[in-house]
Amino acid sequence: MNSWWWLLTAILFEVTATMSLKAYSLSSKIFPGLMAVLFYFISFLCLAVTLKKIEVGIAYAVWSGLGTVLITILGITFFGESFSMMKMIFIFLIIVGAVGLNLLTSSHA
Repeated sequence: MNSWWWLLTAILFEVTATMSLKAYSLSSKIFPGLMAVLFYFISFLCLAVTLKKIEVGIAYAVWSGLGTVLITILGITFFGESFSMMKMIFIFLIIVGAVGLNLLTSSHA
């Protein structure tokens, strides 16, 4: 599997883990907390595979940046967290930065 697919998989598991933590914080059930631990474990494994081919600074910036974007959007959508135009502008800037890093890395590969 391509390293960027591993990175995308790591991001999706990290986002799922974080959403599980939110679900755990809103309930008295242990299951979402256990799922968060499992999903973070899988995310870190995928991230480790990613680092075989992608520079750590680039991989981490994309992993944390896109994860932050997705978590923010999901928090607004499912948990009624705050929404503002400034928040959307800064989310857009994170996306631009992640895409820029990807393009920069691709042009030097």
